[in-house]
Amino acid sequence: MDLTAARWHKSTKSGGNGGNCVEVAGNLPGVVLVRDTKNRDGGVLTFAPAAWRGFVDFASRGASARAAE
Repeated sequence: MDLTAARWHKSTKSGGNGGNCVEVAGNLPGVVLVRDTKNRDGGVLTFAPAAWRGFVDFASRGASARAAE
């Protein structure tokens, strides 16, 4: 897969945590890419857009549930 057109971004909530972040590229058709910011030349995880949306929705609900406790 040619990743040269991927536009990578980190969450705005990623702060000064020493680089323990992931970057996401969602601009390529039919795929969402995820990579480790500490090893940008390493492996890339690929997700179908629906699977990625499901993960983000699930993670958001989990964070909301923990905040309510």
